Amino acid sequence: MWSIGELAERAGVTVKTVRFYSDRGLLPEAARSAGGHRRYGPEALDRLRTIRSLRTLDLPVPDVGRVLDREDTLEDVVDGQLRQLGSQLAALRWREAALLLLQDCTPEERAERLLLVGAVPAPPSTAPIARFWRRWLPPRLPAAVVSAVLEQSVPQPPADPTPAQVLAFARLHAFVSRDCGGGEFTQPAAHRPGGGRPAVLYAGLDEAYALAAPELRAGRTPHAGQALDCFVSAYTASTGARDTPDFRRRLAAQLAADPRIDRYWQLKAEVSGPSEPTAGAAHDWLLTALRTETAQAA
Repeated sequence: MWSIGELAERAGVTVKTVRFYSDRGLLPEAARSAGGHRRYGPEALDRLRTIRSLRTLDLPVPDVGRVLDREDTLEDVVDGQLRQLGSQLAALRWREAALLLLQDCTPEERAERLLLVGAVPAPPSTAPIARFWRRWLPPRLPAAVVSAVLEQSVPQPPADPTPAQVLAFARLHAFVSRDCGGGEFTQPAAHRPGGGRPAVLYAGLDEAYALAAPELRAGRTPHAGQALDCFVSAYTASTGARDTPDFRRRLAAQLAADPRIDRYWQLKAEVSGPSEPTAGAAHDWLLTALRTETAQAA
């Protein structure tokens, strides 16, 4: 049996370290001397070395205890630490890009950017953007439709953002955090009572936007075709109307008069990058194709 000092010497640690782990139940003593001093057996040395190895990886003391007591496997604890470390690294990368953004600008720009960036946590949360869309969408949409719209519309913060992406996300955060009582946030006609069946509309629009995306990526001028027909069909199916030249003219006029959130889609594209067209860009392309077609027919 070893005294606390002998165990500390064999393990290459201080007596204070041994006492710390003993007091927290990680290093049980084997016995007590006649004078009440702690005594440890050889197994304590192996256990202490394991504790030191786990603590070197910065595992919290409670996690170390669960591993030693076999309440959690080492694999589970390591997985949890990797997730936590990933979040910390994302926050550090975001902070670095934000600092670079504030460094490389004029004093006037710095004051504005500081207010924008300071309102966004690190790592940033997409919850305010999702709340914006839940307010913007028509009420009582099926959960699956809402989920699909959010997936398409809410940009995920880049894992390794540039200063420009940090600024765009901060501006997007400010955009969706404003009052939605009117102006550019007024609901489109399809969102209002009597606007048809929004669930059918959004399912059809999702398909139309997917068909328009290759046209946008290729840089083609808006034109009639399958994507436009699918776009119009989304509105006819949701309202029970027939696809006629007159319906297309009225639809083009209605959509042209609808409130727009172009600024939102512009900022989303700046955050996500140009590789994939936004739903807003697809909508604009299809609306232009519709207006061109109706103008030519007239």
